Amino acid sequence: MSLDVFAVVLLAALLHASWNAIVKGASDKLLTTVLVAAGSAVIAIVALPFLPQPTLASWPYLGVSAVLQLGAYLLLARAYRGADMSQIYPLMRGTAPLLVALVGTFALGDHLAPAGWIGVALICGGVLSLALGARQADMAGVRLAMPSALVIAAYTLIDGVGVRLSEAAVAYNLWLCLLTGAPLLAWALAKRRAEFLTYARTNAVYGAVGGFGTLAAYGLALWAMTKAPVAAVAALRETSILFAAAIAAIFLREKLTPIRLLACAVIAVGAATLRLA
Repeated sequence: MSLDVFAVVLLAALLHASWNAIVKGASDKLLTTVLVAAGSAVIAIVALPFLPQPTLASWPYLGVSAVLQLGAYLLLARAYRGADMSQIYPLMRGTAPLLVALVGTFALGDHLAPAGWIGVALICGGVLSLALGARQADMAGVRLAMPSALVIAAYTLIDGVGVRLSEAAVAYNLWLCLLTGAPLLAWALAKRRAEFLTYARTNAVYGAVGGFGTLAAYGLALWAMTKAPVAAVAALRETSILFAAAIAAIFLREKLTPIRLLACAVIAVGAATLRLA
């Protein structure tokens, strides 16, 4: 992986951890998730008319990915109601590249070198440590983290193919934001209209900052997938685990126990090893 792609993926990791912190720190996590998704959709509406559009071959991937990302947003909001970010985030993000590597090996014929499997083992160990170290009060969130990881892995693999077929990585990402943000906004207006509009007026900054963060984070990762193997990009993105741990401790005042710190470090090392394989 070239230095410029490496730097772009690290920036994407920082942005991803940052917008997740916005959701975790908000008073209403579901409505904040809607605001973030809607913010990215508004940016997409403004920018899409001026860009080359994705090829027809990429649209089935766009459609399936949008459905999966809708599910990921909802799982994220529910998981953050049940446990700390410093525990949930590493579980979700650390497990996803493991699943991408496994599927790539056994279904797509993208075989890993021995060092890659060392990375897989490290990620498994870190994830297991986080799950075993969970407090009883956190278990509701932990249980949701694992299906979230499955969804993340699924749309990462799908988008890895779709964005290459699209021949327009920026527009592909913007369409994803529009196709996920618009349904979430429609749901909020239909089911919780008065509450959502009041919340949006006082928390509009969440939509603006979080919307840009989620759009830029995944857009940079998609661009990187056109320049480097999908499994390598997916693994390197999980350096976001370290950014998330720092943000959770500094801004959300979460207590980072020795077990959590060690597990985060092991997952990050495993992700880096997998990327270098």
